[in-house]
Amino acid sequence: MYRHFVKRGLDILLSALALILLSPVFALLALLVRVKLGAPVLFKQERPGLKGKIFKMYKFRTMLDPQTRDGRKLSDKERLECVEKGIDILTDEERLTRFGRILRATSLDELPELWNILKGDMSIVGPRPLATIYLPYYTKEEMRRHDVRPGLTGWAQVHGRNAASWEKRFEYDLYYVDHLSFLLDIKTIYQTVAVVLKHEDIAQGEARPEAFSAVRQRQWDEAAQAKDDRRDAE
Repeated sequence: MYRHFVKRGLDILLSALALILLSPVFALLALLVRVKLGAPVLFKQERPGLKGKIFKMYKFRTMLDPQTRDGRKLSDKERLECVEKGIDILTDEERLTRFGRILRATSLDELPELWNILKGDMSIVGPRPLATIYLPYYTKEEMRRHDVRPGLTGWAQVHGRNAASWEKRFEYDLYYVDHLSFLLDIKTIYQTVAVVLKHEDIAQGEARPEAFSAVRQRQWDEAAQAKDDRRDAE
């Protein structure tokens, strides 16, 4: 009942109320981002949502544009190609400004996602939506994180945020999918507030796909080696 009907109703009610009450905050943050980081004010990126449906997620910008050392701007795909070819580009640490760090530490950069929640792309609580370029590296089990709407906050975010390992994050995401309930959502929201206020477990910059692919490739190699060892032992 809660999963299929009540949860969505609460998402609509609370996101609409928050958008109205926080409109002055939105206006101030938009002005500060425009002054300190330039245009565009919002960061937009495609993310997989419920059942893997792709949507555009909105956040306030916290970083300078991806670019090479000589100033050439890059798309996410071009950046990954540069990493694979060993081309020197600005690191996330270099692109993340002091103002951006403050937005991330307070999670104020996430506020535009309230619009995604109102539209039905996201929920207040659910697995965080990762970039589409991560999709090829998911296992079949990990794909189950898309059985529910992605969230503004989630069970993984109150258990390590970006500082947690990939394996732990997916473990927490799947726990949420399997145990989704009103009480779990309330507990997640409560713990999210506590984590944000304490500024705990904040990794400056999202783990990049090249890091994820390296972890997944190592796991595949280890599994293949174990299979070969078993075959040799027979």
